[in-house]
Amino acid sequence: MTSTRTFHSAITPPQEATQPLAVPVDERSLRRIVFASVAGNALEWYDFFLYSTAAALVFGDLFFPKGSDPLVGTLAAFAGFAVGFAARPFGGAIFGHIGDRYGRKSALVWTLSMMGGATFLIGFLPTYSQVGLWAPALLMLLRIVQGIAAGGEWGGAVLMISESAPPEKRGFYASMSQIGVGGGFVLSASVFFLVQLLPKDAFLTWGWRIPFLLSIAIFGVGVYIRSRLPESAEFAKSEAAGRKARMPVLDVIRKFPKEILMAMGLRVAENGTSYIVIAFSLVYGKFIGVPNQVMLAGVIVSMAVELITLMLWGRLSDRIGRKPVYMIGAVGVVIIAFPFFWLLDTKIPALIWLAFLLGNAVCHGAMLGTQPALMGELFSTEVRYSGMALGHEVSAVFAGGLSPMLATALLAHYHAAWPVALLMATLGMITVISLVFTHETVARRER
Repeated sequence: MTSTRTFHSAITPPQEATQPLAVPVDERSLRRIVFASVAGNALEWYDFFLYSTAAALVFGDLFFPKGSDPLVGTLAAFAGFAVGFAARPFGGAIFGHIGDRYGRKSALVWTLSMMGGATFLIGFLPTYSQVGLWAPALLMLLRIVQGIAAGGEWGGAVLMISESAPPEKRGFYASMSQIGVGGGFVLSASVFFLVQLLPKDAFLTWGWRIPFLLSIAIFGVGVYIRSRLPESAEFAKSEAAGRKARMPVLDVIRKFPKEILMAMGLRVAENGTSYIVIAFSLVYGKFIGVPNQVMLAGVIVSMAVELITLMLWGRLSDRIGRKPVYMIGAVGVVIIAFPFFWLLDTKIPALIWLAFLLGNAVCHGAMLGTQPALMGELFSTEVRYSGMALGHEVSAVFAGGLSPMLATALLAHYHAAWPVALLMATLGMITVISLVFTHETVARRER
């Protein structure tokens, strides 16, 4: 039975962190919240994912000195990718504080404004051949701004939904917040797919800028949507009751250190292998001579399918628990690590697309669809935004931020895919081990 003890302090003790976190709203209001959260999230992640696609396809040639090995420029571009991830924990801390103190909605409007402005300016940057080292320096600066914004985005978008959904359907509804992440990538990859149809010289001269410049329109739409979004029901209830942490980031580190470590471990396989599949694989496709269009089509289709499967995984987690579903995805990563690259090596489009479906729609989808509800149930309302943001974003630095760069470095050194496959399997095992030590939040909530 769920505890009914009254809160007497600013922070709920860790053992009660998994009390029901939602104040359910009516179905119509919930659908409106879901739509607004997903749409705003998709628009923001469109901006963020543009860099990963451009880093794999053009940034190495345009913004960094050319060496004898073309992979060196790509490696430098992915280093900038890691810089953006390194900034994300700072964004998580900043916007976690804002979200826990002043509301989820306020934080989300700010993150979108920062992301949209930085992405738009990337579209105007001069290249290395025009201004030398100023080109990568300015690119890195704007990437840092993107990283700070992204660090505060995910937790707020998730909580807007999960804190208003009924507990028995929280896994399903919370998984919808991830549609924005996948939808943003599908949108960014699709735009790049279209501009790549331009003649090569036109694409390298001005075509690559189009996706970034389009972000100004996306920024306007996103801010309009989010400004009309109501505050999450659970935060509004907590605020009305006067339950606020004075320093949410410090409080969550002091009260919930184990839960933060759990969240970090859960992210390793989900985030690290994801960027190997959707970003590094484009580099590997160029390395083995597969046309970019074939690789991008595989990524786009598999991510589009994942938008459906992640909701199915989220619904399944409501029925059998968060841990079993998440474990399916983590173990699946270990199993497919080597077969994924074997399928790419065939250079047969159908088998390449099968590899992407296994990596994205099946393995990644199981983890991504379950993650919002699982992580949210680890923390109490007063520090939930900060706790989720820290666990989610600190791990992203070492997993998602470094994995494409490490994978590219391994490919440049060994000229083979097996070390990268071994890296994928290792990331999967780290999450498997973390899951063993993570409690089942559904079971705890229902006791």
